[in-house]
Amino acid sequence: MSLHVFLYGGRVSSTLAPPPAAAPSAPALPRRRTRVLALPEARWALVATVAFLLALPPHLGGAPGWTYAPLYLIAYAAGGWEPALEGLRALREKTLDVDLLMIVAALGAAAIGQVLDGALLVVIFATSGALEALATARTADSVRGLLDLAPATATRIAADGEEQVPAAQLALGDVLLIRPGERIGADGRVVDGISEADQATITGEPLPVVKTPGDEVFAGTLNGTGVLRVRVERDPADSVIARIVTLVEEASRTKAPTQLFIEKVEQRYAVGVVAATLAVFAVPLAFGEDLTGALLRAMTFMIVASPCAVVLATMPPLLSAIATAGRHGVLVKSAVAMERLGEIDTAALDKTGTLTEGTPEVTAVRPAPGSGLDEDALLALTAAAEHPSEHPLARAIVAAARSRGLRLAPADDFTAKPGHGVTATVDGHIITVGRPDAHLDDDTHHTVVLVERGGVPVGTLSLADRLRPDAAETVAALTALTGTSPVLLTGDNPRAAAQVAADTGITDVRARLLPEDKVAAVLQLADRKVLFVGDGVNDAPALAAAHSGIAMGRAGSDLALETADAVVVRDELAAIPAVVRLSRTARRMVTQNLVIAGTFIIALVLWDLVGHLPLPLGVAGHEGSTVLVGINGLRLLRDSAWRSGGSRGA
Repeated sequence: MSLHVFLYGGRVSSTLAPPPAAAPSAPALPRRRTRVLALPEARWALVATVAFLLALPPHLGGAPGWTYAPLYLIAYAAGGWEPALEGLRALREKTLDVDLLMIVAALGAAAIGQVLDGALLVVIFATSGALEALATARTADSVRGLLDLAPATATRIAADGEEQVPAAQLALGDVLLIRPGERIGADGRVVDGISEADQATITGEPLPVVKTPGDEVFAGTLNGTGVLRVRVERDPADSVIARIVTLVEEASRTKAPTQLFIEKVEQRYAVGVVAATLAVFAVPLAFGEDLTGALLRAMTFMIVASPCAVVLATMPPLLSAIATAGRHGVLVKSAVAMERLGEIDTAALDKTGTLTEGTPEVTAVRPAPGSGLDEDALLALTAAAEHPSEHPLARAIVAAARSRGLRLAPADDFTAKPGHGVTATVDGHIITVGRPDAHLDDDTHHTVVLVERGGVPVGTLSLADRLRPDAAETVAALTALTGTSPVLLTGDNPRAAAQVAADTGITDVRARLLPEDKVAAVLQLADRKVLFVGDGVNDAPALAAAHSGIAMGRAGSDLALETADAVVVRDELAAIPAVVRLSRTARRMVTQNLVIAGTFIIALVLWDLVGHLPLPLGVAGHEGSTVLVGINGLRLLRDSAWRSGGSRGA
């Protein structure tokens, strides 16, 4: 456990803010959830905390010691046995960590009558350990849930017919039968059939992609209404889904340079304090001081030299910033994550679901000259024909008609041909909605559908993924904060990416990226501290690989939400630069507090070494420094810290 206290408020899921009503189209991650009390660290921390809280009233009220001493003993035992055991194990490996030092300091405080101080120290450590264990368990749950996206079995076409086989046993060259609505069992290539595949979990594309012979498909993606035959071209262990899991796990295990530095400081500090405490006890004793006086001086030294003030110098500003961000719709998962957000100097943004809403909408209705239809009539006719369809474009067209209050006539004889469109009979006319001819498709940044009545074109509709209203403002704010324009990283097509970039002021655009391509793009910026913002399963590896990651929470995948350092619950892009500014303010306060805490520790230690520091004064100075740095950090709880406190840090 480091000096930082990990804060994790529970599993963040897409239910934090419900997405717009729509039929599900993409395979969702199975919802695994580790119960808090299933973790032994959480159970012991709960026992220690309850015992401590029960002991406080009688202790502070002057009750006899027998009324609260057993409760303090329970708090010490429940909260301290595990870090003490880990510290002893570290000693066997010839290392000394701050965990053991803090336990020794707590016991030393109890030995000289400061039972409450020692118990509080134990409770803080036990609680932080439980929160860290919970965060680790929840992340592991999401990684395991991602593996469940790929189906357990697949239909393989054999010489004597079809057979169900475990997906893990598929071999290169096997031909799979993918029925409508099934998940694709392996990465491969279509050899026969036409359908549409919802591959948002892999590429981030908001709309299903037409698959014809020769096109690549991915394990775990959802087949549409057609039947496909797919030849396996990649071992199941090397599928894109499996590689996403590997990338997330590897990136999550990587320690940041700051964390490594803290661990080195902890080790040296712990060794130094223990050695100094022994010297403070032994040297005066060797020169004739009595045992009680030497022991009292050593215990005083242990108390004033303990890192409590240093720990609290870091925690209050960062945790106050976390609380303030949470009130404004941003969940930051740990104090370490909050600190790292203020260090970023480059931003990389996903497109679909991040800069855009992630769902298509009708942007233009164009009746053909001579058709006799106005916009409302054309839209109503098209929506009536599309109403039985579950295609995202159909849902967008129907939603547009309903928003205008248009009446939809019943549709008969409905048929859908994947990749081409739908046909239905509306008011006695055969209506076809599908792809336009090349000479009509002159809209380079929108999806265009052609509407025909009785085989005669009567108009077109344009649809596009709507840009978030605060996208351009957010890009400008991030540019001002970091000094560089953000990078757009998307799995969508170059035309759509270019349009979004033009609308938001982004100049560096990289399109058609698979998850590993996004990671590579982030790693190419290795000389910079990159903030990546995304929302999908395909974004999770880049979120883990970046210096800091923020996930959009409204419809974000579970893995993206678990992997990211922070989650924007309300889907307000403007909250991203705001939380970065808040983090910079918190980091400045951490520096201020470290100076205050260090000054107190040095002054008290020198007093104890060169003079005679009374124990009550030493405890008062030690506790006074922790209160002072705590109050300073709590200033970030004010709403003004969110609105303007971070602007100076830009």
